[in-house]
Amino acid sequence: MIREAADCDISSLCELMSELSGGGHISGPDMQNRMRMLEESMTDRVYVYEQDAKVQGVLVLRIRENIREVSRYGEICVIVVHAEAKRRGIGRELMVFAEQRAIELGCKAAYLISGFGRKNEAHPFYLELGYEITGYRFIKPLERSSTDESAAPAAFS
Repeated sequence: MIREAADCDISSLCELMSELSGGGHISGPDMQNRMRMLEESMTDRVYVYEQDAKVQGVLVLRIRENIREVSRYGEICVIVVHAEAKRRGIGRELMVFAEQRAIELGCKAAYLISGFGRKNEAHPFYLELGYEITGYRFIKPLERSSTDESAAPAAFS
């Protein structure tokens, strides 16, 4: 069963996100902060795949507005399945769910960004589902000045 994530899922989400980050520990309070941030988001939703009362996977779906052509895209921001639950169709069900939700929300396509470190396992899976490699992602870390660090993040004004 796929459902929206809830506070009772925090410990499972910590495990899943740790798997995604290569084993880096994510604390309960940190995960709770992430969940609060996403609850306030107008564009992001967190879903879990639950089987036999155990969370086996997580999906974060974001709706992106596209000003270039006045359209929407569904961005699959996070998809993780517990290592012991892989190869059972859970990832496929989560991807189909994300695509269906994106259609319901008026999106013309779904996309995801996946790092080079996942090319042996995840990339063939995405290609098998019909996703195409269309480009690169460029990232530049930004640093806040010491005077900005105490200020809360703000929305556009």
